[in-house]
Amino acid sequence: MIRQTVTGSGGLAPERYLYNYLIEGVPFEQCIVPARANLDVLCSNRRTVQAESILMGETLREMAFRNFFGSVDEQYDVVIIDVSPSINLLQTCAIVYTRRILVPVAMDPLSFQGARASIETANSLNQLLKTDIRAVAILPVMVHRRMVMTEMVLSGLEDLSQQTGIPLLPSIRTDATVSKAARQKQFLADFEPNCKAYQDYRVAADALTTILRDELRDRETAAGA
Repeated sequence: MIRQTVTGSGGLAPERYLYNYLIEGVPFEQCIVPARANLDVLCSNRRTVQAESILMGETLREMAFRNFFGSVDEQYDVVIIDVSPSINLLQTCAIVYTRRILVPVAMDPLSFQGARASIETANSLNQLLKTDIRAVAILPVMVHRRMVMTEMVLSGLEDLSQQTGIPLLPSIRTDATVSKAARQKQFLADFEPNCKAYQDYRVAADALTTILRDELRDRETAAGA
């Protein structure tokens, strides 16, 4: 979660997690960690699976994130939820809450199939809940142009983009620096801002920002018509 002003310093280890907020009712402010200036993180841990099991028994469980985060998200400019590629309840809750999906796709058939599944899930939820959920872009990641599988998946993504009208963002190249930064528990921008992966992410982020701004402008124009 990103907001304009964050108190505290980064690098703190979480003491409370998503489970504590969703299930135990611990105040939101006690569950977040200021990862760096203007960036708060609400972390998951092994108990997240338990949270999902408990929510499964709730009425209108797909609305859980909307109910829990709708009361606290006004203090943030942007809310980003990172979910697993599998279709499960928490992913559905995240989709219903955010209503906008960025679909990262690694260069392998399973990831490609997962992208299709995410898009189909969004369409199904729209029909079921009468809402406006959509994938805003597809992001190819871990791209190695010399690999035959890479070219096959990229070709499939181009076809998928044309079929669905979902924009295909510029690709993120493979880069060992990403793993090194993860081992050091640092943001890629702080660890090595000149690496090729970070430069690719900057280009992709600019393209995504343009897409989202254009959508917002179109909505505002339609509302004022």
